[in-house]
Amino acid sequence: MSSRAFNLILTSGLALILLFILAPLGGMIFKTPLSVLFETATDKEVTNSILLTISASFTATLIFALLSLPAAWLLARRNFPLKRLILGIIDLPVVIPHTAAGIALLGLVSRDSTLGRLADSIGIDFIGHPSGIVLAMAFVSLPFFINAAREGFASVPVRFEHAALNLGISPFRVFFTVSVPLASRHIVSGAVMMFARGMSEFGAIVIIAYQPMTTPVLIFERFSSFGLQYARPVALLFIIISVAMFLIMRLLTKDPENVRN
Repeated sequence: MSSRAFNLILTSGLALILLFILAPLGGMIFKTPLSVLFETATDKEVTNSILLTISASFTATLIFALLSLPAAWLLARRNFPLKRLILGIIDLPVVIPHTAAGIALLGLVSRDSTLGRLADSIGIDFIGHPSGIVLAMAFVSLPFFINAAREGFASVPVRFEHAALNLGISPFRVFFTVSVPLASRHIVSGAVMMFARGMSEFGAIVIIAYQPMTTPVLIFERFSSFGLQYARPVALLFIIISVAMFLIMRLLTKDPENVRN
C-alpha cells in the first residue's frame, strides 16, 4: 500500500469520527430556531437547573479533589500490598452502570442508614437535596481526578522531593510546595475532567435527587413528559454552555510548552 493511500485511509477515518460527533449536534442546531433558544435561556426553571448543575459540580470537584490529593500522591510514590486492587476499586465508578451507582449511594445515605441518621441529626438530608447531588457527581467523576493527579505526581522526579527533605523541610511542606506545584498541570487537567464529568451526570443523580433538577434530569423530564421538541432547546443550551466552559478551562490549563511552540 502506498503512502498516499495509507494517509487517505487515516484521513477518512478521522473525518468519519468527526462526522459521527458533529452530525447530531449540527442537527440540534439547525432544528432549533434562535427565538426558541433565547426563550429557553430566559426560562427560570432552565436557568436554575443550569446554575445548580454548575455549582454542584464545582463543589464536588473542589471538596473531593482536595481530599483525594494525598491518596493520589501515595498511589504514585508508594508500593504496598493490594495496590493494584485499590487502583481497580478507584476505577469502579467508571465501569459500573451509573443507575447502579445511584442505588448503592442511596443505600449509604438514605434516611434509615447509619450515615443518613447521623446526617439527619445535624440537619442534613442527602435525599432530594443539593448535597446528595454533590455526592453523586463526586462518586462518578472522582476516578478522573485521582488518575490524572497520580500520573502528575509520578512524573515529578523523586530527587526534587528528597533534596527538599534533606534541607530540613517537613514532608507536609514538601508536598504542598514541591510535589503539588510540579504536578499542577496534571492536577488541574484532572479537575477539569472531573468537573465536566460531574456536570453531565444523570443516572446516579436521578436516583438520589430527582428534585431539585439538574439540567440532565430536566432534559429527561421534559423529553419523557412533552417529547423531543420541548427537550431539544434545553439540551442545546446546556451543550453550548458546557462546551464553552470546558474549552475555557482547557485553554487555561494548556501546556506552557505548547504555548511557546
